[in-house]
Amino acid sequence: MAEEDINKGLPFWKSRKINKGDFFNMQSMVCSDLGLVVKGIFRIYYHDQDKQEDKNLFFFSENQFVVSFRSFISRNPCWYFIEAMEDSEIVSISYNDLNGLYDSNPNWSKFGRLLAELFFSYAQTRTEEFVFFSHEQRYIRLLEEHPNIVERIPAYHISSYLGITNPSLSRIRKRIQR
Repeated sequence: MAEEDINKGLPFWKSRKINKGDFFNMQSMVCSDLGLVVKGIFRIYYHDQDKQEDKNLFFFSENQFVVSFRSFISRNPCWYFIEAMEDSEIVSISYNDLNGLYDSNPNWSKFGRLLAELFFSYAQTRTEEFVFFSHEQRYIRLLEEHPNIVERIPAYHISSYLGITNPSLSRIRKRIQR
């Protein structure tokens, strides 16, 4: 995107601090903003009422967009929570402002298409990881995506994301360290 186009969009992006434990978006609410993580890490999770536990679906950290994309584009309520796992900073743009940029500028419109492709890729990759990869391979891929995640969030969140128990995660980590 040309610098001129970026400058047209800059006034619409707002800087925001989100404290650890606070939410970027809540379940049953329409996601009204697209955020870019400047500092921090977020988890997307839902609460399993039957098992009375949280299930982590995604993590987003520095230089990644954070959003409930389906809710953002459909204007329907989100099915899960987006929570800051540490004190975080984002820049965000509202749905209306972003769509105004799409309508007024072909390069911002292209940004929207690329954003949709990115989130489609995230969703498909996550599904394929569960179909084609072992727990250990999924853990390695998580470390590639978020290199210092192990130092930043509790292990039980990582276990939940991988769909395994804490003892299983401990065994995987020991095998990898060797």
